[in-house]
Amino acid sequence: MPAWTDQLRFAYQPVVNLTTGTVAALEILARPERGDVLAQAHRSPALDVDLAALAIRHATHRETLLPLQVNLFAATAAEFPELTAFRAAVRASGRRPCEITLDLTGPYTHVPAGALLEAVAELRADGFRICADGVGDGDVPLRLLGDLAPDIIKLDASLCADLDVRPGRAAVVRMVRQLCDELGGLLAVEGVETERSYAAVRLAGAQLGQGHLFAPPARRPAAEVFVPPQTPSASAMVAGSATPVRTTAGTTGTTVPAGAEVDGVSEAGGVEEAVGVSAGPPVAQFVQPAALLPVTASAEEVRSRLTGLPDVSGVLLVDADGVPVRAVDRNRFLLSLSGRYGHALYADRPALRLGDRPRTVGADATAWEVLDVIADGDRDRTGDDVAVVDERGRCIGVVHLADILRALAESRVEEAVRLNPLTRLPGSDAVNAEVDRRLAQGRAVAVSWLDVDGFKQVNDGAGFAAGDELIRAVGAALARAASGDAACRVGHIGGDDFLVLTDPDGLDAVAAAVLDVPWSAGGRPVTMSLATVVCPAGTVTGHAAAAAALAPLKKAAKGLSGASWVLSRLGSAHQEVRRGRVAGATAPAYASGTAPASVPGAAGASAP
Repeated sequence: MPAWTDQLRFAYQPVVNLTTGTVAALEILARPERGDVLAQAHRSPALDVDLAALAIRHATHRETLLPLQVNLFAATAAEFPELTAFRAAVRASGRRPCEITLDLTGPYTHVPAGALLEAVAELRADGFRICADGVGDGDVPLRLLGDLAPDIIKLDASLCADLDVRPGRAAVVRMVRQLCDELGGLLAVEGVETERSYAAVRLAGAQLGQGHLFAPPARRPAAEVFVPPQTPSASAMVAGSATPVRTTAGTTGTTVPAGAEVDGVSEAGGVEEAVGVSAGPPVAQFVQPAALLPVTASAEEVRSRLTGLPDVSGVLLVDADGVPVRAVDRNRFLLSLSGRYGHALYADRPALRLGDRPRTVGADATAWEVLDVIADGDRDRTGDDVAVVDERGRCIGVVHLADILRALAESRVEEAVRLNPLTRLPGSDAVNAEVDRRLAQGRAVAVSWLDVDGFKQVNDGAGFAAGDELIRAVGAALARAASGDAACRVGHIGGDDFLVLTDPDGLDAVAAAVLDVPWSAGGRPVTMSLATVVCPAGTVTGHAAAAAALAPLKKAAKGLSGASWVLSRLGSAHQEVRRGRVAGATAPAYASGTAPASVPGAAGASAP
């Protein structure tokens, strides 16, 4: 062993899952007592690899079973992709690559991007996880960050300082969280020192955290940390309700509460489809370390593991590649061994016989998909953990049913709060967030603003009850129209104003549902005005520009007689009148080939 290792110590700092409040991993930090070994490692990739290998060996002596995060310079990974000494240390420790995350640190200047990406691809193929460390205070190019698609993006402590009083920094954190959601990774922050900063990073969307508040770096690994009490609203923010959540179809939205009904359209029908069924938070936010043993382990080895780790609810038996073969539940296993002759019968035999078929979900699954897996299984296994596996079926951790249920309940409450009580449709925030997401993906969108003509006169003449029924009926008609279009989102801004997002080729069906219908309220005929702005791909970066463009279009639509629709493309001064008549004209300002739809309205707001 080189002499410099005598002057090197290691400290362990817990990486806390901010959703579950448990320790997700331990970062191993090198602490030279003399000299500047880290600076030398920056100049010598071989030395850097030796440091990483030494960290793994040190953790082996500390007998920690938690996943590990080990620092490595990005230049080292690009120059020494085989990482021979490091891989050997991992094998010798009995660890599986899926339990190790490599924290790639800068500088990135002069690091060949192609070589780095190839090295990362090889490491991932072997099961190692990748973290981009020190983001926000380093020189990692955004282009490279996107190409790396790291499993974790870790923000530097300097970016998270005073997050609650620096809105610009909070905006950056939210932006990186959105990037993580798109890439399928997690957002981690360093430097959580106070309860105030803890609340701020959670509110901004961080999912993992490190800092002295939880536990300072220590010579011995710590599995217990201090986590401040979590408020339901903050919990739901971290669980994903504050930002769009990808569903299996790649859409986002808000969920209608169970049993909600809008003009006869139930949760299982058009409304929920119109606003976009929420798939719940991604399962990656709830992953806990898994207790793994080889598939050849004996029942006695499993018993020793369970009794030595009282917080572990089960053991997964995995093959040589880390793929779960059997799941051993703590309670059922120990009950079998504690019965008469149980220990004598099973102790020296393979634990495989006392295991069940593992229940697994992919790392990109959502919380609702976990519940589907549990619901499809045996009732006596309802409380069992579910294994989370990568694209090759290798186990990367487990999720507990209690964590999933808690997060889904909190997200349901938060989503219900944001629904309009009259129509059960979300407000403009949900639709605006989806507009921003699609624009960021380079998609063309069409944003429409619909309202009732002379709605104040409706309320004054027919009464507010008839006005409410009219609004409910319009919301239900929009929901029904949107239910057949996966790209359509409907929001209720308030009063008689509605917001509709569609693809440009999906406009006609929505327009026909509300404009080609003879509406009435309290026996009085009512018409609607629709304004649409089409935003071609790459013409705008956010919903604000679309909203500004809608204002003059709405005014133009209001200036027409009868049901009206005015459309324009963003950046164009031309306005196309698709419905309505110019005041005093005897013919419509358009030629419609669409037959009037027959959509029944609500009581007091029906077609005459």
